[in-house]
Amino acid sequence: MKDGRPWSKDIPDGAWDYIVIGSGMGGMTTAALLAKLGKRVLVLEQHYVPGGFTHMFKRPGYAWDVGVHAVGEVTTHSLTGRILKALTDGQLEWASLGPVYDEFHFPDGFRIDFPDSPAQFRQNLRDAFPDELEAIDAYLHLTRAVSKSMKTYYLARMAPARFGGMVDKLFAREAQRYLTMSTREVIEDLTDDPRLQAVFAAQWGYYGSTPSRSSFAIQALVVKHFMHGGYYPKGGAGQIARTLLQTVADAGGWTAIRADVDEILVDGDRAKGVRLKDGREIAAERVVSAAGVASTVSRLLPKPHSEDRWAKSVDALEPAPAHVCLYLGFEGDIRQAGASGANKWFYETWNTEDDGWNVDPHAEDLGDAPVLYCSFPSLKDPEHDPGELNRHTGEVVTFVPYSVFELWKDERWKKRGPDYETFKQRMTERMLEQLLSHMPELRSMIAYTELSTPVSTEHFVRPMKGSIYGIEPTPGRFENRWLRPRAPIDGLFFSGSEVATVGVIGAMMGGVLSAVSAEPVDAVRYLAPLMRG
Repeated sequence: MKDGRPWSKDIPDGAWDYIVIGSGMGGMTTAALLAKLGKRVLVLEQHYVPGGFTHMFKRPGYAWDVGVHAVGEVTTHSLTGRILKALTDGQLEWASLGPVYDEFHFPDGFRIDFPDSPAQFRQNLRDAFPDELEAIDAYLHLTRAVSKSMKTYYLARMAPARFGGMVDKLFAREAQRYLTMSTREVIEDLTDDPRLQAVFAAQWGYYGSTPSRSSFAIQALVVKHFMHGGYYPKGGAGQIARTLLQTVADAGGWTAIRADVDEILVDGDRAKGVRLKDGREIAAERVVSAAGVASTVSRLLPKPHSEDRWAKSVDALEPAPAHVCLYLGFEGDIRQAGASGANKWFYETWNTEDDGWNVDPHAEDLGDAPVLYCSFPSLKDPEHDPGELNRHTGEVVTFVPYSVFELWKDERWKKRGPDYETFKQRMTERMLEQLLSHMPELRSMIAYTELSTPVSTEHFVRPMKGSIYGIEPTPGRFENRWLRPRAPIDGLFFSGSEVATVGVIGAMMGGVLSAVSAEPVDAVRYLAPLMRG
């Protein structure tokens, strides 16, 4: 264990109860819960840092998270918060982003804040749209009702796929109704005001699917998720991996980095282990793939299993959009320039169907992105030390078409050629100018910039087509009965957001469902006191 970290490049000897492929939020949660049940778990991570989209990276003087910008429902008032506290033995602590967690800036100077109070959220909406009181109350009531119905949906997911249709109809009928309706369909039924429609759907970036494509149930879950505010891990997003994987190590398990899985080994109709890219084979009683269901069936399953009807149906589902992220290092008091712990959404349009920055490397003018999502991680972490130079960090995110970057997907990191680097520099300059048009006082404080692209995301985290959210949360996704924690192959389970819902906590719940499906009696016994509160 280097520097007290519960991971290394080494794979310890001995028998393994479970192998978990991938150390994202879902995989770490599954591994930690199985560890609490006394199982010896080996987590295999292809990257040199565990954590998936919860990991952090550093440059001299700075550190950034790559996917943890705001997380709701992490206090002990919620089941998810109690589970996280139990799985990390109380070592993972969270700091509130403040009374406002999201600020939305629309054209014509319109601004609305999303606060950490349900009553204040309602009031903010009513103050901004005084002629739409009935629509606002109906929307808030509906989001609460739909979110509540999702509990039975999660339970139904644990049934084997062959019984899935029947179980969904019996236990998740209400959830299925709104899972298969689009967000736009529901919102347009509530109000004719296009600006209120845009505000209702303004957080679509948290799940990566515009209102015409997304399932309304996902929109409802996001609203409920942040109803009491957003939080950030004390000590930075890297604490999530440190604490969850420590639980795995404390139970005799381990996490191996730079352990790239090439194939899941299947003997007959049962998973028996994995083969790494270097040829090593590791056996286990059971295997959990937290690499994404779609990624698993297209990259890790051997033939003929990868050609089965169920695998093809999953493979046909489209991923959510890819993104670029501009990482910024500052020297100076960025609070004086308007930065805070709250995330800022800068919309250049009221059209929430404008789903990405349609960049073209050959275009003379790249144009503005329809929306920029801006986060200042150093202001969220109460343990951040800015030092004598008053160093802080920022991140600016927007969606882009994966197809534009596909040309470079097989090129090596930092070896993608001058055309790629020139394109990155042009995007950096344009995003920076767009940000500074909203926050001009930051200009003099910028000391460092670095842009990540969809091929960067693919290289480090391996999602399908660089998508941070995995399979797009459309009605079609939730109509697919094979996206469940129990695979049609004995001894194989799936974990993560694609068996539940998107985001950090969605992936975590996918991890819980996976462990419960694998060890139902012991897992329910462990979770029962936490469910009672």
